[in-house]
Amino acid sequence: QVQPEESGGGSVQAGGSLRLSCTVPGFTSNSCGMDWFRQAAGKQREWVSRIRTDDTTTYAYSVGGRFTISKDKAKDTVFLQMDSLKPEDTAMYSCQTIMCLIEYRGQGTQVTVSS
Repeated sequence: QVQPEESGGGSVQAGGSLRLSCTVPGFTSNSCGMDWFRQAAGKQREWVSRIRTDDTTTYAYSVGGRFTISKDKAKDTVFLQMDSLKPEDTAMYSCQTIMCLIEYRGQGTQVTVSS
């Protein structure tokens, strides 16, 4: 049985890219949406991006034009492609289902961007 999981975090230099993944079994068949959040050390949790059941997407102003959220319906997976990373993007990133019978909130994956 596939378990929900997040992956893809790591350490990169400023200007680099990372792709985060969030797999939640049943995500597609239950017509779920997904939010990505992040929390930097000592700061409040911040909403980053959303993808809805109809594939429409929304981004926080701070990441618009640099981050892209997408999904692979066949794999019940949502991706967060992060390009042109900045040191201020350093945080623990987590995914969370929305508008869905499946309630999932990931443990998070660390992203560290060095200058």
